[in-house]
Amino acid sequence: MKLEGTLTISIIFCLSMNNGTFIVAELSANHGHRLELALESVHAAAEAGADAIKIQTYTADTITLDSEREDFQVKGTIWDGRTLHQLYQEAYTPWEWHKAIFEEAARCGIKCFSTPFDFSAVDFLEELDNPIFKIASFEITDIPLIKYAAEKGKPMVISTGIATLEDIELAVRTCREVGNDDITLLKCTSAYPAPVEDANLHTMLDMKERFGVRVGLSDHTMGADVAVAAVALGASLVEKHFILDRSIGGPDASFSMEKDEFALMVKSIRNVEKALGRVLYPTDTAAIKGREFCRSLYIAKDMKAGEVFTPENLRSVRPGFGLHPKYYSRVLGQRILSDAAAGDRLTADMLAEDILKNAY
Repeated sequence: MKLEGTLTISIIFCLSMNNGTFIVAELSANHGHRLELALESVHAAAEAGADAIKIQTYTADTITLDSEREDFQVKGTIWDGRTLHQLYQEAYTPWEWHKAIFEEAARCGIKCFSTPFDFSAVDFLEELDNPIFKIASFEITDIPLIKYAAEKGKPMVISTGIATLEDIELAVRTCREVGNDDITLLKCTSAYPAPVEDANLHTMLDMKERFGVRVGLSDHTMGADVAVAAVALGASLVEKHFILDRSIGGPDASFSMEKDEFALMVKSIRNVEKALGRVLYPTDTAAIKGREFCRSLYIAKDMKAGEVFTPENLRSVRPGFGLHPKYYSRVLGQRILSDAAAGDRLTADMLAEDILKNAY
């Protein structure tokens, strides 16, 4: 099913128009539960070229239950051996830090926004004038949360890491049913770290066509290759986990980028944007650099007036100052009007027939 809609003007759209791809540094749990480290990370992300830093707004009690039962044990990830409550107790960003982080981002000239995980988080972020609501991959099935956030009229960025096509359709439809058509879907692989071969970036292009939305990438692969490739394919937003130093440790440290790595990724993305440029077919041949080295028609042997042009005395060669090679077959068999030496350009006034009048 293809859902149609008119995109509204948003922060993401405006920034992608002005600066190219909207590049987001995901702070997540990479603050070691030290506010000064979180603020230093904001500075470092800005210096590395990020357009925004993103945090997450939840507590262990708002995202899960404090239970030791089997359902709540983490299995098959880098976080095995803990319960969900234990993991999120370690990973959450204290709500009392949020205002300071938002203000620090503003001082650094970048945006700050967050991922809410329940209604109370949405309400809290509204008090901080949070400019964008990000819905995490594992929350794409939380339709009440998506509806509540979308109703605020802010841009909605939705990761699709664990989503079926039906999940994505429902999330998009939920936003549109409350009048919010400012939607960016992020291709995401919910593995930490994610194998490059599981990126499947062509899905991003299909989502753009299928749902009529902007698309981007929430990337958990190691390195910058997948992010750069996504930009080459048309991503309007790229999100990458960011940390000052992986030695800080923490739940997300192992697959997060340090400042220098992030800066190199930003540089590569900006270079790709320059290379993509615009659709351009030059019409002024005089303005095309190197055009003089293309082929054209030249006299290959000395000729006397009245001699007939043959493949031996007329050739298509470099450089490009003579007649266009498209006239070659028309010139053969004609007589030259004046003497010419080998190396002379063939020009129209050397021919009896006005071949330019009947140009190709």
